[in-house]
Amino acid sequence: MKQLTVISGKGGTGKTSITAAFASLTKDTVFADCDVDAADLHLILKPTIKKTMKFHGLTIASIDKSHCNYCKKCYDFCRFHAIDKNIELIKESCEGCGVCAYVCPVNAITMVDRDSGCAYLSETRFGPMAHAVLYTAEEASGKLVTVVRNIASDIAKQQKKNCILIDGPPGIGCPVIASITGVDLVLIVTEPTLSAIHDLERILGVVQHFHIPAVVCINKSTINPENTSKIEQYCKKNDILIVGKLPYDTNFTKAMIHEQSIVEYSDGNLSQNICEMWKKIQEVLKPNG
Repeated sequence: MKQLTVISGKGGTGKTSITAAFASLTKDTVFADCDVDAADLHLILKPTIKKTMKFHGLTIASIDKSHCNYCKKCYDFCRFHAIDKNIELIKESCEGCGVCAYVCPVNAITMVDRDSGCAYLSETRFGPMAHAVLYTAEEASGKLVTVVRNIASDIAKQQKKNCILIDGPPGIGCPVIASITGVDLVLIVTEPTLSAIHDLERILGVVQHFHIPAVVCINKSTINPENTSKIEQYCKKNDILIVGKLPYDTNFTKAMIHEQSIVEYSDGNLSQNICEMWKKIQEVLKPNG
């Protein structure tokens, strides 16, 4: 079973649109949307949820007023100001550190699981999908990414699927690391802008740190040929394969409006380029690729 993660150094490069296009081309594949902070693959794949699982990220303090002697030690020691003078918990401020429970002389405070989001097992028109939503202002997104990947892996084993296609988050933070750890190949989607070139270098540094093979796709390559050339030179210098150069095409946006992948929406040059890119990726993923 092979695992491919599609990532980008910054948002807005077309990562999810390309992932959705791959989904419409592949068979025997499980899809995983690991951009849990701002999931959007479901907008194109339109999954039907089959199972919902609560996600517990950090813990949160629970105060039993019947045991509290109002010594206010919890109030004095909480550096996040999550307990007020009336010994009422301010849930939005609690970081789950547990110092209040530690200093409480009468054991009136316990740390309990905190509902931080939901993970889903769903079915799409292309196959099974694992995805999740992290609630607003919650943390532990890297942990939720791992939950999504574990769900996808279990489905792949149960249904004997050959591949897991992961739509990763942008950037270089913990969710990205959780999305790429242990995969067989990373596809980095970039674009010919100065910020994207800088972020491409950063994300390649993360991928190389974990010794994961990487290939690059230059999306919207026609908007700035000079910067596209810079990316090509950088990749050549660092021995990184460019598997695709996609032109700027408004059909990407039109396809999203119709809740379709670009391959479903149009059979023009853009779709043909993506098909060729998918073939190249499959060659790289082969045992001797």
